[in-house]
Amino acid sequence: EKRKAEVDTLFAKMYEDWSAGRITEYNFNMLSEKYQGEQRELDAKIERLHEAMEAAAQTAVDAEKWIGLMKQYVNPTELTAELLNTLIEKILIHEAVKSEDGSREQEVEIFYRFIGKIE
Repeated sequence: EKRKAEVDTLFAKMYEDWSAGRITEYNFNMLSEKYQGEQRELDAKIERLHEAMEAAAQTAVDAEKWIGLMKQYVNPTELTAELLNTLIEKILIHEAVKSEDGSREQEVEIFYRFIGKIE
């Protein structure tokens, strides 16, 4: 954001130089394209950084929510519907696959609330 402000200032000064006749129109157009390209790149980079910061903040909030839920259910003695619905977002059960030796394998994925799937 600091560099973007610098480029904006440079662009304004360049315009003043052009309007005062200190630089040619050719140089103005050339520098104008350069600064506008840099402004677009900086805008995109700033947007990506803001999105990354928001995602990191949301991850921290989700982790705090998860910790809060886990504190409520520290030592469960049985799996109740309430506990399951509170902690688990979804469970995916994939189709069973038979191996050559005749045994069956079936993948089960558990997605927890706020934190997703734990590998």
